[in-house]
Amino acid sequence: MKKEVRRLARKNVDLAKGRWVEALSRHHLQVLRSLTEDYGFAVALGDLLLLEGGWYVTHAGLLRLAARSRCNGIRVEQVRNFCDPAVGRWVFKATVYKSPSSKGFVGYGDADPSNVSLMVHGAELRIAETRAVNRALRKAYGIGLCSVEELGSISTNRGPSSDHAPSTKQSANGSDNGQPRLRDQLCLLIRQHNLDPALVKAYAADFCGTPSLKEANRDLVQSFISHLTTCAKENRDMLICRLNSYAQPVEVKA
Repeated sequence: MKKEVRRLARKNVDLAKGRWVEALSRHHLQVLRSLTEDYGFAVALGDLLLLEGGWYVTHAGLLRLAARSRCNGIRVEQVRNFCDPAVGRWVFKATVYKSPSSKGFVGYGDADPSNVSLMVHGAELRIAETRAVNRALRKAYGIGLCSVEELGSISTNRGPSSDHAPSTKQSANGSDNGQPRLRDQLCLLIRQHNLDPALVKAYAADFCGTPSLKEANRDLVQSFISHLTTCAKENRDMLICRLNSYAQPVEVKA
């Protein structure tokens, strides 16, 4: 087990040097090694992000930690007295049960248009739930790092962009002009930017307004690919935050 941890630590350091070369310091690498040894976080899986000089854990990283630790379950409930759907204000309470006999570790999460990034406006309910789960998990497993999803926004230099690509008279997934099929384009994007395929599909379905990605028409899928490309190039870390909001929490066992 120690060999595996050391191997993961070396891999995390190598990936961090390649991804955040200009922002990394010796202290950052020391902290990264410590987080790897203590919690088994993996940079390659998006468990950790280096933002504005500090390490942050992600929702997906916390869920993977809970799974490795055999978390007994997570209960999430809406705090209705503090919710106002009309203005997009949501508050949730999450309780993490580390074992069947655990009394539970409680965390609260809130979100409204004033404390979330512009990129995730319209997803305040999901963000509030995610924040509640993150805070409860951080309490349960003694993680002092703030989670990315708890941040109100992340500064970035954004230029004008378009979320829509011109439509063509092609089959839903075919190509008549020598361009790669839409499915191939999406798979390439996922590989290039090291994204979670399942979370991308969930995000795509939500973006297209369909139950699943395969039910979306070609124009919608093309628009999503253009949107995903822009987000991945301009602010990959914020894109990871958005994708992590689609991760499924651990279910409470009966």
